[in-house]
Amino acid sequence: MPLSSIRSSNDKIPPALTEARPRVALRRLRTNTRARLMGVGPIVRRSIDIAVTATALLLLAPLFLVVAALIKAQDGGAALFTQERVGKHGRRFRLFKLRTMVRDAEALKAALAAARPEGSSGVRFKLERDPRITPLGRILRKFSIDELPQLYNVLVGDMTLVGPRPPIWAEVVRYTPRQLRRLQVTPGLTCLWQVGGRSDLSFEQQVELDIEYIDRVTVRQEIAIALRTVPAVLSGRGAY
Repeated sequence: MPLSSIRSSNDKIPPALTEARPRVALRRLRTNTRARLMGVGPIVRRSIDIAVTATALLLLAPLFLVVAALIKAQDGGAALFTQERVGKHGRRFRLFKLRTMVRDAEALKAALAAARPEGSSGVRFKLERDPRITPLGRILRKFSIDELPQLYNVLVGDMTLVGPRPPIWAEVVRYTPRQLRRLQVTPGLTCLWQVGGRSDLSFEQQVELDIEYIDRVTVRQEIAIALRTVPAVLSGRGAY
């Protein structure tokens, strides 16, 4: 499925993105996005990521052990789920989550998508009541406990604390030029739409909030997003 060309912030038009040459076009997403994220510079931003996530992982270790044991006890499957995601400028990495679905969830996805077309919104597939999610998994998702292993992704530099959420490759190859702008910056653990509605928002609304973040969010607003994440998670609204 061909996608039209991408317009960078300096108005130069790179070649069209196609399924045959996605890496070439994604490398051209490197733009002169203004360096306003953690305005004191990338070194300080990275230092904050490391300090926060290292401390959080240490404090959360007992919770991880308990939840992992519960997941293992429910069906004997692995507690940790990994999935390839796409980060800044199309770089792929392994994202970590606590498993919330049945063991053969990925194999069941195609059949479920065909049977439940209402779950397709733009380029993604998301059901409010996905039958693949286990009872324990619903609790983990409601309070975003399943996402906590991504603190490790932040620690090693795949992600940062605040930024657009990282998509899967099957979604990226269907992106429009505007949607590809989500890949201009390092993906984050939390973002504007995570604190403003989460999965209750349409994919298009999420994209617009991500672009607003890239173009307009200041350091002070980034801190506010991080602080708003806690009550948003505890409310469980829009999490499924």
